[in-house]
Amino acid sequence: MNFIGPARPMSPAGLATALATIGFAPADAAYLWTVIEVETSGMTQGFGFRFDRRPHILFERHKFRSFTGGRFDAQAPDISGPAGNYGSTQSQYDRLDRAIGLSVAAGLGPEPALKSASWGIGQVMGFNHVAAGYASAEAMAAGMTDGEDSQLLAMVNFLEDANLAQHLRDRDWRKFAIGYNGPAQWKNQYEVKLAEHFSRFASGSLPSLPGRAAQAALLYLGYAPGKIDGVIGPRTQNALANFRVAHGLQPSAVLDSATMDRLYAEVGW
Repeated sequence: MNFIGPARPMSPAGLATALATIGFAPADAAYLWTVIEVETSGMTQGFGFRFDRRPHILFERHKFRSFTGGRFDAQAPDISGPAGNYGSTQSQYDRLDRAIGLSVAAGLGPEPALKSASWGIGQVMGFNHVAAGYASAEAMAAGMTDGEDSQLLAMVNFLEDANLAQHLRDRDWRKFAIGYNGPAQWKNQYEVKLAEHFSRFASGSLPSLPGRAAQAALLYLGYAPGKIDGVIGPRTQNALANFRVAHGLQPSAVLDSATMDRLYAEVGW
Protein backbone atom coordinates (compact mmCIF):
# COMPACT_ATOMS: atom_id res chain seq x y z
CA MET A 1 0.00 0.00 0.00
CA ASN A 2 1.48 3.35 -0.98
CA PHE A 3 -1.65 5.44 -0.24
CA ILE A 4 -0.97 7.70 -3.22
CA GLY A 5 -3.87 8.66 -5.46
CA PRO A 6 -5.14 11.63 -7.48
CA ALA A 7 -5.26 13.69 -4.26
CA ARG A 8 -7.64 16.25 -5.70
CA PRO A 9 -8.55 19.35 -3.68
CA MET A 10 -12.13 20.06 -2.68
CA SER A 11 -14.53 20.88 -5.51
CA PRO A 12 -17.76 22.93 -5.47
CA ALA A 13 -19.72 19.75 -6.19
CA GLY A 14 -18.02 17.93 -3.33
CA LEU A 15 -18.77 20.72 -0.89
CA ALA A 16 -22.40 20.89 -2.04
CA THR A 17 -22.82 17.13 -1.64
CA ALA A 18 -21.35 17.22 1.86
CA LEU A 19 -23.68 20.02 2.93
CA ALA A 20 -26.73 18.28 1.50
CA THR A 21 -25.79 15.02 3.24
CA ILE A 22 -26.33 16.60 6.65
CA GLY A 23 -29.26 18.76 5.56
CA PHE A 24 -27.41 22.05 5.35
CA ALA A 25 -28.00 24.68 2.67
CA PRO A 26 -25.19 26.02 0.46
CA ALA A 27 -25.27 29.19 2.57
CA ASP A 28 -24.28 27.10 5.59
CA ALA A 29 -20.79 26.30 4.30
CA ALA A 30 -19.24 28.21 7.23
CA TYR A 31 -20.18 25.32 9.53
CA LEU A 32 -18.14 22.77 7.59
CA TRP A 33 -15.22 25.12 7.06
CA THR A 34 -15.15 25.63 10.83
CA VAL A 35 -14.72 21.92 11.49
CA ILE A 36 -12.20 21.59 8.66
CA GLU A 37 -10.12 24.50 9.96
CA VAL A 38 -9.86 23.03 13.45
CA GLU A 39 -9.21 19.47 12.29
CA THR A 40 -6.48 20.49 9.84
CA SER A 41 -4.80 22.96 12.20
CA GLY A 42 -2.05 20.49 13.05
CA MET A 43 -1.31 19.66 9.43
CA THR A 44 1.60 21.36 7.72
CA GLN A 45 -0.46 23.04 5.01
CA GLY A 46 -3.94 22.94 6.61
CA PHE A 47 -4.98 20.56 3.84
CA GLY A 48 -6.20 16.98 3.54
CA PHE A 49 -3.03 15.81 1.77
CA ARG A 50 0.70 15.92 2.27
CA PHE A 51 3.11 17.23 -0.36
CA ASP A 52 3.61 13.64 -1.59
CA ARG A 53 -0.14 13.25 -2.30
CA ARG A 54 -0.77 10.90 0.59
CA PRO A 55 -3.65 11.74 2.95
CA HIS A 56 -2.72 13.28 6.26
CA ILE A 57 -2.99 10.67 9.01
CA LEU A 58 -2.35 10.30 12.71
CA PHE A 59 -1.48 6.80 13.88
CA GLU A 60 -2.68 6.07 17.44
CA ARG A 61 -0.69 3.34 19.10
CA HIS A 62 -3.23 2.69 21.87
CA LYS A 63 -5.82 1.79 19.24
CA PHE A 64 -3.41 -0.61 17.56
CA ARG A 65 -2.73 -2.18 20.95
CA SER A 66 -6.47 -2.59 21.47
CA PHE A 67 -7.14 -4.10 18.04
CA THR A 68 -4.27 -6.58 18.38
CA GLY A 69 -4.70 -7.53 22.02
CA GLY A 70 -1.39 -5.97 23.01
CA ARG A 71 0.62 -8.73 21.37
CA PHE A 72 3.14 -6.25 19.95
CA ASP A 73 3.69 -4.15 23.09
CA ALA A 74 7.07 -5.66 23.94
CA GLN A 75 8.25 -5.94 20.34
CA ALA A 76 7.23 -2.46 19.18
CA PRO A 77 6.25 -0.22 22.11
CA ASP A 78 6.35 2.92 19.99
CA ILE A 79 3.45 1.70 17.83
CA SER A 80 1.64 -0.52 20.35
CA GLY A 81 1.23 0.97 23.80
CA PRO A 82 -0.69 3.44 25.92
CA ALA A 83 -2.19 6.63 24.56
CA GLY A 84 0.25 9.39 23.67
CA ASN A 85 3.65 9.45 22.00
CA TYR A 86 2.11 10.07 18.58
CA GLY A 87 5.38 10.90 16.86
CA SER A 88 6.10 13.62 14.34
CA THR A 89 4.00 14.43 11.30
CA GLN A 90 6.76 13.02 9.11
CA SER A 91 6.80 9.70 10.97
CA GLN A 92 3.15 8.77 10.63
CA TYR A 93 3.37 6.60 7.53
CA ASP A 94 6.48 4.87 8.80
CA ARG A 95 4.54 3.98 11.94
CA LEU A 96 1.52 2.84 9.95
CA ASP A 97 3.63 0.75 7.57
CA ARG A 98 5.34 -1.00 10.47
CA ALA A 99 1.98 -1.70 12.10
CA ILE A 100 0.64 -3.14 8.84
CA GLY A 101 3.71 -5.35 8.51
CA LEU A 102 3.35 -6.72 12.04
CA SER A 103 -0.37 -7.25 11.69
CA VAL A 104 -0.12 -9.00 8.33
CA ALA A 105 2.75 -11.21 9.51
CA ALA A 106 0.60 -12.26 12.47
CA GLY A 107 -2.19 -13.32 10.13
CA LEU A 108 -4.47 -10.43 11.10
CA GLY A 109 -4.35 -8.60 7.78
CA PRO A 110 -3.97 -4.82 7.51
CA GLU A 111 -7.26 -3.89 9.21
CA PRO A 112 -5.98 -3.48 12.79
CA ALA A 113 -3.36 -0.99 11.61
CA LEU A 114 -5.66 0.91 9.24
CA LYS A 115 -8.35 1.14 11.89
CA SER A 116 -5.80 2.74 14.22
CA ALA A 117 -5.19 5.85 12.11
CA SER A 118 -7.28 8.96 11.56
CA TRP A 119 -7.61 10.04 7.95
CA GLY A 120 -7.80 13.18 5.85
CA ILE A 121 -9.49 16.51 6.17
CA GLY A 122 -11.81 15.42 8.97
CA GLN A 123 -9.36 13.08 10.71
CA VAL A 124 -11.98 10.30 10.83
CA MET A 125 -10.66 7.21 12.58
CA GLY A 126 -10.35 4.06 10.50
CA PHE A 127 -12.42 2.10 13.02
CA ASN A 128 -15.32 4.42 12.13
CA HIS A 129 -15.25 3.21 8.53
CA VAL A 130 -18.86 1.97 8.53
CA ALA A 131 -20.16 5.29 9.85
CA ALA A 132 -18.01 7.04 7.23
CA GLY A 133 -19.59 4.97 4.45
CA TYR A 134 -17.04 2.19 3.85
CA ALA A 135 -17.23 -1.57 4.34
CA SER A 136 -13.70 -1.79 5.76
CA ALA A 137 -10.86 0.39 6.97
CA GLU A 138 -8.89 -0.71 3.92
CA ALA A 139 -11.67 0.52 1.61
CA MET A 140 -11.82 3.78 3.53
CA ALA A 141 -8.05 4.30 3.29
CA ALA A 142 -8.26 3.77 -0.47
CA GLY A 143 -11.12 6.24 -0.72
CA MET A 144 -9.18 8.87 1.21
CA THR A 145 -6.48 8.90 -1.48
CA ASP A 146 -8.87 10.10 -4.20
CA GLY A 147 -9.45 13.61 -3.00
CA GLU A 148 -10.80 15.95 -0.37
CA ASP A 149 -14.34 15.39 -1.67
CA SER A 150 -14.16 11.78 -0.48
CA GLN A 151 -12.55 12.84 2.78
CA LEU A 152 -15.22 15.47 3.40
CA LEU A 153 -18.04 13.06 2.61
CA ALA A 154 -16.59 10.55 5.08
CA MET A 155 -16.53 13.30 7.69
CA VAL A 156 -20.15 14.35 7.23
CA ASN A 157 -21.30 10.73 7.05
CA PHE A 158 -19.69 10.25 10.45
CA LEU A 159 -21.33 13.43 11.77
CA GLU A 160 -24.72 12.18 10.63
CA ASP A 161 -24.18 8.72 12.08
CA ALA A 162 -23.04 10.14 15.43
CA ASN A 163 -25.92 12.66 15.59
CA LEU A 164 -23.45 15.52 15.71
CA ALA A 165 -24.83 17.56 12.81
CA GLN A 166 -27.58 18.96 15.05
CA HIS A 167 -25.04 20.18 17.61
CA LEU A 168 -23.20 21.86 14.75
CA ARG A 169 -26.41 23.46 13.49
CA ASP A 170 -27.25 24.65 17.01
CA ARG A 171 -23.72 26.04 17.45
CA ASP A 172 -23.43 24.01 20.60
CA TRP A 173 -19.68 23.87 20.30
CA ARG A 174 -19.15 22.03 23.58
CA LYS A 175 -21.46 19.12 22.74
CA PHE A 176 -20.06 18.95 19.24
CA ALA A 177 -16.48 19.01 20.50
CA ILE A 178 -17.12 16.26 23.04
CA GLY A 179 -18.87 14.11 20.45
CA TYR A 180 -16.15 14.58 17.85
CA ASN A 181 -12.99 14.66 19.95
CA GLY A 182 -14.02 13.14 23.28
CA PRO A 183 -14.52 14.55 26.78
CA ALA A 184 -10.90 15.69 27.01
CA GLN A 185 -11.46 18.17 24.15
CA TRP A 186 -11.13 21.05 26.62
CA LYS A 187 -7.40 20.39 26.96
CA ASN A 188 -6.91 21.68 23.42
CA GLN A 189 -9.67 24.29 23.71
CA TYR A 190 -11.47 22.61 20.84
CA GLU A 191 -14.83 24.24 21.59
CA VAL A 192 -13.22 27.68 21.87
CA LYS A 193 -11.47 27.26 18.53
CA LEU A 194 -14.71 26.16 16.87
CA ALA A 195 -16.52 29.27 18.06
CA GLU A 196 -13.69 31.55 16.97
CA HIS A 197 -13.36 30.08 13.50
CA PHE A 198 -17.12 30.03 12.95
CA SER A 199 -17.29 33.73 13.73
CA ARG A 200 -14.66 34.40 11.08
CA PHE A 201 -16.18 32.16 8.40
CA ALA A 202 -19.75 33.30 9.09
CA SER A 203 -18.68 36.88 8.37
CA GLY A 204 -18.23 35.85 4.75
CA SER A 205 -14.52 35.10 4.78
CA LEU A 206 -14.75 31.67 3.13
CA PRO A 207 -11.87 29.96 1.31
CA SER A 208 -11.74 30.24 -2.47
CA LEU A 209 -11.94 26.74 -3.93
CA PRO A 210 -10.11 27.69 -7.17
CA GLY A 211 -7.44 29.34 -5.05
CA ARG A 212 -7.08 26.21 -2.91
CA ALA A 213 -6.87 24.07 -6.03
CA ALA A 214 -4.07 26.19 -7.42
CA GLN A 215 -2.21 26.09 -4.11
CA ALA A 216 -2.59 22.30 -3.91
CA ALA A 217 -1.16 21.88 -7.39
CA LEU A 218 1.74 24.17 -6.55
CA LEU A 219 2.38 22.18 -3.37
CA TYR A 220 2.56 18.88 -5.27
CA LEU A 221 4.85 20.42 -7.86
CA GLY A 222 7.28 21.69 -5.22
CA TYR A 223 6.57 25.42 -5.36
CA ALA A 224 5.84 26.02 -1.62
CA PRO A 225 2.63 28.10 -1.75
CA GLY A 226 2.19 28.17 2.03
CA LYS A 227 -1.07 27.20 3.70
CA ILE A 228 -3.75 25.78 1.40
CA ASP A 229 -6.38 28.34 2.35
CA GLY A 230 -7.55 29.84 -0.94
CA VAL A 231 -5.89 33.17 -0.15
CA ILE A 232 -3.48 34.29 -2.86
CA GLY A 233 -1.03 35.96 -0.50
CA PRO A 234 2.68 36.73 -0.92
CA ARG A 235 3.89 33.10 -0.66
CA THR A 236 1.33 31.87 -3.17
CA GLN A 237 2.06 34.79 -5.49
CA ASN A 238 5.77 33.98 -5.38
CA ALA A 239 5.03 30.32 -6.11
CA LEU A 240 2.79 31.28 -9.03
CA ALA A 241 5.42 33.60 -10.46
CA ASN A 242 8.07 30.89 -10.29
CA PHE A 243 5.74 28.32 -11.84
CA ARG A 244 4.80 30.63 -14.71
CA VAL A 245 8.41 31.40 -15.53
CA ALA A 246 9.38 27.73 -15.38
CA HIS A 247 6.60 26.79 -17.79
CA GLY A 248 7.03 29.51 -20.38
CA LEU A 249 4.09 31.67 -19.32
CA GLN A 250 4.26 35.44 -19.18
CA PRO A 251 6.04 36.52 -15.95
CA SER A 252 3.34 37.40 -13.44
CA ALA A 253 1.94 36.41 -10.06
CA VAL A 254 -1.63 36.43 -11.37
CA LEU A 255 -3.75 33.28 -11.20
CA ASP A 256 -5.45 33.36 -14.59
CA SER A 257 -7.13 30.63 -16.63
CA ALA A 258 -3.95 29.82 -18.57
CA THR A 259 -2.06 29.24 -15.33
CA MET A 260 -4.86 27.10 -13.89
CA ASP A 261 -4.99 24.99 -17.06
CA ARG A 262 -1.24 24.44 -16.98
CA LEU A 263 -1.26 23.60 -13.26
CA TYR A 264 -4.01 21.03 -13.78
CA ALA A 265 -2.16 19.52 -16.72
CA GLU A 266 1.07 19.23 -14.75
CA VAL A 267 -0.57 17.41 -11.82
CA GLY A 268 -2.84 15.28 -14.00
CA TRP A 269 -6.28 16.49 -12.95
